[in-house]
Amino acid sequence: MEQKRIDCFVPYESDGQVRDTVSELLADSHVAAVRFLKSDGPGRTQTLEWMASQATAPYILLYTKYDRLRMGYHALHRLLTVADDSGSLMLYADHYVETPQGERSPMPLTDCQLGSVRDDFQMGSLLLIRTAALKEYVAQEHLHHYQHAALYDFRLYVSRQMLPVHLDEYLYTEVERDTRLSGQKQFDYVDPRNRARQLEMERACTRHLRAVNAYLHGDEYDDVDLGKGHFAVEATVVIPVRNRERTIRDAIRSVLGQQANFPFNLMVVDNGSSDGTTEAIDEFAGDPRVIHLVPDRTDLGIGGCWNMAVHDERVGRFVVQLDSDDLYSSPATLQRMVDAFYTEGAAMVIGSYRMCDFKLNTLPPGLIDHKEWTAHNGRNNALRINGLGAPRAFYTPVLREQQIPNTSYGEDYALGLMISRRYRIGRIFDEVYLCRRWEGNSDAALSQDRINRNNTYKDHLRTLEIQARQQLNRSWRHEVSADELDGFFQHELRAWPEAAERYRAVREQVQTRTLAVSEEVELAAQWNPARMVSTGAKVDRQSLAKRPCFL
Repeated sequence: MEQKRIDCFVPYESDGQVRDTVSELLADSHVAAVRFLKSDGPGRTQTLEWMASQATAPYILLYTKYDRLRMGYHALHRLLTVADDSGSLMLYADHYVETPQGERSPMPLTDCQLGSVRDDFQMGSLLLIRTAALKEYVAQEHLHHYQHAALYDFRLYVSRQMLPVHLDEYLYTEVERDTRLSGQKQFDYVDPRNRARQLEMERACTRHLRAVNAYLHGDEYDDVDLGKGHFAVEATVVIPVRNRERTIRDAIRSVLGQQANFPFNLMVVDNGSSDGTTEAIDEFAGDPRVIHLVPDRTDLGIGGCWNMAVHDERVGRFVVQLDSDDLYSSPATLQRMVDAFYTEGAAMVIGSYRMCDFKLNTLPPGLIDHKEWTAHNGRNNALRINGLGAPRAFYTPVLREQQIPNTSYGEDYALGLMISRRYRIGRIFDEVYLCRRWEGNSDAALSQDRINRNNTYKDHLRTLEIQARQQLNRSWRHEVSADELDGFFQHELRAWPEAAERYRAVREQVQTRTLAVSEEVELAAQWNPARMVSTGAKVDRQSLAKRPCFL
C-alpha cells in the first residue's frame, strides 16, 4: 500500500463549493487528509500556525482559491517525485487557467530568483510545501504576526534556505475570475484601498532584506555636488520615439510650453521611425531649443536612446523624462522637477502622474503617486514593487556614471535601484504628468509571454541590486586593517591643516617617563606639556562655534 504523504488544505465557503475539489483530492492515493481553511486565509500568521499544528504528513498541499481545482493526470505523484529529488521546501508548477465561461488557456510561470522579492510574484494557486519547513517557520522565537503578509513572509523565509522550485509542466487547472488587462492589474499595489496590506508586505520584505544583509539605512547616503561641471543649459527634456506620428507633436508642445527661470532644451531621439514621426519632429526645427537626434545604428532600445542624449555635449545639468505618448500636466512641471533636486539634495527626482485618455479624462486608478515611498525606507521597499513612478529626472553626472541599460523595458527601474543605493531620491507626490492610454500603447494589454519576460528581467535587476547591496554592506562591516586606519588618519591630516600642525607639535613635545613596577615589568607614560593649553580652552558657545571640531 502506498504511503499517504500529503495533507491538503483548501479554502471553505460551503459544502457545495468544496465538494468536487475534495472528492478528487481524496481519490488520490497520496493524500492523507483534506482540511478546510474556513474564515482566515493563508495571509494570516494564525492560519499558518494552525496548518502546521494539523499537518502530520511529510508534505502540505495548499490551495488558495475558492473555485474548483482540477488536477492533471498523476500530477500529485509528479509533484512528490520532484520535491523528493530536488529536496525543495516549496514547489509550484505551470497550469491552465479557465474563465467562468469555460475558456481554457495555458499559464506558464517564471523561475524564482534571489531578486524575486515582490509580493505579487506569481506561483499559481497550488503550492507543495515541506511540512517540516512550515513547522520551523511558525516555531521561530520572534515570529511576526500578519493579517495579510504571512504566506509572503513564509516564502521569503524559505528562499533564505533554498529558492522555491518551479516545475514548468502543466499540472492542474484553476478558474481565473480576474480578467482585467495587464495594464490595469499593474497598479493594484498603489490602490489606497490596499494600503494596510501593502504596509504589511513592506514590513515583511524589509525584514527579509535585513536577514540577507541587503538592507540599507535611510540616512546613509553619499552627498551629491549639484554645482559640479559646466553644462549648456540647466535642464534637458529627453523624448525617445519610434513611430509615434500621432502623439509626438503634443509631447513636444508640452515641453516648449514650460515656464522656467532657467534655460532648457529638448532632445528628441528619433529611433528609426518610418511613419511620419521624423517629419513631425522637423516641423519644430525653427525653435533652437529642439534638438533632433537620429542614431546611426539600429540596435538601440529606449535606454540606448537615453545614453545617446545624456552623453551629448548640449545636454543640461538635469535630464527629465517625457514619453512620446504623454504630456506634462502644467507649464510648471519642469521648474518643479528641477527645484526638487536643490531642496532635497537628490540625484534623482520622481513625480506623480494621472492616468487619462486622449481627451484627458481620468482613467482608473487615477493619480499614481507612489506614496508607499518613504524617506526612511523607500530605497528598500523599491525592491518589493515593480515601478517607481513618473516623470523621472536625473542629475546628469550621476546618470553618466551608471550607464543606462540598453533595453526598452525596466531601464528606468534599474536606474532607480542603482541610484537609490548611494544617493537620495526626491519625490513630488502631486500631479505633474499625464500618462495617456490609447489602443496603440505598448503596455496596455500584454501577452502572458511578454509579461513573463518583463517580470523575469525585473527580478534579474533586483537580483543584481541585492547582490550589490550585500557587497556594499560587507565593505562597510569588514574588519579594518592597520593600513586602512593609517590611510584614514593621513587623509584627515591632509584635509585639516590645523590638526596636522597640532599633531606635529605633539610629536615634537611629548615626553616619556618610565616607571619600574618590578624587575620584570616597566610602564611607559607619555606626557604632553601642551595639553595644559587645551585643558584651559574656552567652552562658551561662540568659541565652540569657531572650532572645526569640539575636541
